[in-house]
Amino acid sequence: MSEYEDDGEGWPCYLAPEVERFLTDPATDPRLFSAVVAATVAINEHRGEVPGNTASVKWPQQRRIPLGADGSLGVAEYVIVAEPPHCVLTRVQPY
Repeated sequence: MSEYEDDGEGWPCYLAPEVERFLTDPATDPRLFSAVVAATVAINEHRGEVPGNTASVKWPQQRRIPLGADGSLGVAEYVIVAEPPHCVLTRVQPY
């Protein structure tokens, strides 16, 4: 088994600096904060293939997922990186 084969573990989900600033800002709505944290958990558990994600036509590694019930809080964008496998949450767009 190679080091990247299925070992039952999720993939790391790192935060871009912009997302880190957003999450550490005291003005960030707690519901949105929680939705972003839940998104990182889902990205980890599903190794980037989160149910309901949409991929960019031009760049399929870039994905978007809704935040909150039916996307009521906004959208999160993330990128799937192949080697070593991990994801980066690159942007949060609140509504």
